[in-house]
Amino acid sequence: MNDPAKAHVHEIMMNRRALLSTATTAAVATTMSPRITSAGQFTGKIRKSLKWGMAQKAAQGMSLTEAFKKLRTCGYEGIEPSLIGHVTEENAAEWITASKESGLIIDGTVGGRAEGLEAGIDLTKKLGGDSMLVVLAYPADQPLGQTWKESVARMKAAAPHAEKQGIKMLIENVWNTFLISAYDMARFIDEVGSPWVGVHLDIGNQMRWGIAEHWVEVLGKRSGKLDVKEYHLDKAMKEGMRKGFDTPLGEGSINWPAVRAELAKINFTGWAAAEVKAGDWDYLADVARRMDKVLDL
Repeated sequence: MNDPAKAHVHEIMMNRRALLSTATTAAVATTMSPRITSAGQFTGKIRKSLKWGMAQKAAQGMSLTEAFKKLRTCGYEGIEPSLIGHVTEENAAEWITASKESGLIIDGTVGGRAEGLEAGIDLTKKLGGDSMLVVLAYPADQPLGQTWKESVARMKAAAPHAEKQGIKMLIENVWNTFLISAYDMARFIDEVGSPWVGVHLDIGNQMRWGIAEHWVEVLGKRSGKLDVKEYHLDKAMKEGMRKGFDTPLGEGSINWPAVRAELAKINFTGWAAAEVKAGDWDYLADVARRMDKVLDL
């Protein structure tokens, strides 16, 4: 094409075709792209973890690293192993390696007992966690006042070591009938009087005696981490108390919007661990999705 004018017109036409092609491609891509959803109320504020016992069944035959990587694909950022039967001083290196290679954080441990608080704190520190869930004993054969005083004294005694290691001791509201009121739990924590002793609040456990959002309200900043499970009061009344837990997240008696409202009032940030029955990988991924829904992540 020797004519400069015709060459210029030809160039304009080619550029126009290129622009139209690019615009069409962009429009198609926009149409085919997944819808961008807005962030939830607690997106970026609450991180999802789970108890290792939930994944043991699915992880049979896999290395710990492989299982941790699979949990990441299911939607979890953290894992909480038990100090009773899961992780020990002897196998701690395997857990540490799996966490580093997978990116799944060992955010804390479960099962601290009064007689071994310092050892549990040290092992939690080695694993890279920042908290140890503590269960307080409630012996039926001694006065309640004595149990209270001894428990407060034991937590006070261990608090300096927890501070030194940077590990919070978080007491869980469990079903052994000790500290079954939110006000009892708040008073206990206040009597210990250490910022290194708080509550691992199980949203679900308290439904046997109270209302979930009221526990969040009363405990306020004392709650350091959450356990997430569902509870169905009607099912419990008809089939037995523990049967109330046999309910998928979001389908029971817990008023999750009210729980979120109270969590928002205290500006809660941190870890929430699923604590439900074990299952396969599809089931664990569904639990993670249900956590997204009930916590608005």
